[in-house]
Amino acid sequence: MAFSPAMMGYDRALTVFSPDGRLYQVQYAFEAVKQGWSTVGIKTPGGVVLAAEKAVTKSLMDVVSIEKVSMIDTHIGVTFAGFGGDGRVLIEYARQIAVSHRLTYGEPIPIEYLTKQVSDLKQAYTQHGGVRPFGVSLLIGGIDSSGPQLFKTDPAGQYFGYFATSMGRGEAQIEEKLEKNYRKDMSLEEGILLALKVLKESSDQDLKAQNFDVGIILAEKKEFRKLTLPEIEDYLKKI
Repeated sequence: MAFSPAMMGYDRALTVFSPDGRLYQVQYAFEAVKQGWSTVGIKTPGGVVLAAEKAVTKSLMDVVSIEKVSMIDTHIGVTFAGFGGDGRVLIEYARQIAVSHRLTYGEPIPIEYLTKQVSDLKQAYTQHGGVRPFGVSLLIGGIDSSGPQLFKTDPAGQYFGYFATSMGRGEAQIEEKLEKNYRKDMSLEEGILLALKVLKESSDQDLKAQNFDVGIILAEKKEFRKLTLPEIEDYLKKI
C-alpha cells in the first residue's frame, strides 16, 4: 500500500482518521492476521472444535514446541492468527479475566462476556497515542449456559459469533470450503474431520499429524482438552 507525501501523516498516526475514513495502522494489523498460520473454528451441537496449522518455517525447528490452541478456562479454548507475542499477551489477559470471574461470582465465565472483555482491550489500543493495535485475531470457543459458543475478535476490537470460520493464510479458500461442507447438525467428530480436511487442503505443504494443533470443548462435560498426536493421526486416516 503506497501513500503520497500528503497521506503519510495518516499512515503514521494511530489516532488520526484519513480523509476517506481509515485508520491505516489498524488496517496494517489486519494484514498481519492474514499472514498468520491458518486456523479454523467449528461449532457443533456436541461441542466446539479449534484447529490450527503448525507449519515448520525452519529446518531445525521443533514443531512439538509450537502451541497454537490453548485453554483459557476448563470450559474455554482459544486459537489465534497473527503476531504470536500479541496472541500470548491476550490469552494471558483472558485467563486473568476468567479466573477473576470465578473468584468473584463462583461460576464459569460466559463465553461472549469474556470475548467482549478481550475485544474492549483491543479496541482501546486503536484510539490512544503511544500504543499500537494488537496484530492478532482470536477464535474463542467454549460451552456455557447457552450451549456451544464460537466467537472471533479482530484487531479493531470487533467480535462476532460464528457456526464455522477461519483466520490466517488461505482464509478465503477455507471459508469457501466451510460454506460448502458445514452442517449445523454435524457431530463433533465430523467437525474435527472437516477442520483437518480444510486445513490440509488449503496448505502448500504436505501436513502430517504433528503439523496440527487441535482442541475440543465437549458440550456434555463442558470440558476443554487437546487431541493427542495418535488421535490426530487416526482422524487424518479418515479424510
